[in-house]
Amino acid sequence: MKIDLRSDTVTKPTPEMLHAMMSANVGDDVYKEDPTVNELEKRIANMFGKEKALFFPSGSMANQAAIKLHTQPGEQLIADQYAHVYNYEGGGVSFNSGVSCKLINGHRGMITAAQVEVSINPPDFYHSPLTSLVCIENTTNKGGGACYDFEEIIKIGNVCKDHDLGYHLDGARLWNALVAKGESAQQYGDVFDTISVCLSKGLGAPVGSVLIGDEDIMENAIRVRKVLGGGMRQVGYLAAAGLYALEHHITRLKEDHRKAKEIGRVLEQLSFVKHVEPIDTNIIIFTIEGNEEEFISQMASKNVHFYGMGQGKLRFVTHLGYTDDMHSVFLELLSSKKLDKVI
Repeated sequence: MKIDLRSDTVTKPTPEMLHAMMSANVGDDVYKEDPTVNELEKRIANMFGKEKALFFPSGSMANQAAIKLHTQPGEQLIADQYAHVYNYEGGGVSFNSGVSCKLINGHRGMITAAQVEVSINPPDFYHSPLTSLVCIENTTNKGGGACYDFEEIIKIGNVCKDHDLGYHLDGARLWNALVAKGESAQQYGDVFDTISVCLSKGLGAPVGSVLIGDEDIMENAIRVRKVLGGGMRQVGYLAAAGLYALEHHITRLKEDHRKAKEIGRVLEQLSFVKHVEPIDTNIIIFTIEGNEEEFISQMASKNVHFYGMGQGKLRFVTHLGYTDDMHSVFLELLSSKKLDKVI
């Protein structure tokens, strides 16, 4: 039995999702004639109380499009030092938009309104880049699936309004935050100018993210997507997977969260585990005594696969493809004395 805890991106469509995909009514989306894509975009826009949504092949492209919509070359965005838009999107902020990042040392990938306030460059001081955008991520990937306090999100939004800044949410794992915190998509739509959400992580679709916003900011989104190479044709087959996921795979995220917390409790009991970071959703980050690469290699020999995140941190991610049977086997392996011989 292969147990793959590298990421929630390793999921494969369920048989029911595949049936929905193969039954999709499709058309040419470049002409906006794919009815299934149009339905997906309309549904997600309505969920967030926004006027428009646009389907993208990846979350990175959706984020990069949002940044381009909010900024001009030479300007600057504010983000946490762990932000996905800075660390894991290939330098796209500078390459695609000609924008620099002012990075904040937040807590587990989360920043505060007070930190944002003091990071804004004076708009009349022409020696520094003009601050034009704040990007936050919820949940935080590198921060271990941490969820923002929504009151802090509102406070950051108020700072953005006071300083006429754009406010973008990288919501790749927002669905996890909504389930964990009992929040609604509408709450987020009321605060942010743009939001990207991913369908291919916790929701288990094979491909796809959606960018959401109001008419004024989204007017040129389809043009930016075209420039970035994101125009697709009969993409309704993929959009159908997203529609199925919205109907069937959101509430089940609590199962991923439960399993992650159970793994965390076992890790805390192991003599060679130095620290387990707080577990809010489906990501477990921990550190161990000994050689991390050796531990990864030895676990792979037992058909358990996961990644190191650098700086001594290791990560497990639970997901749709991590079944109850796998969970039982994995917990038994972690609890066994065999692992003491690995370190």
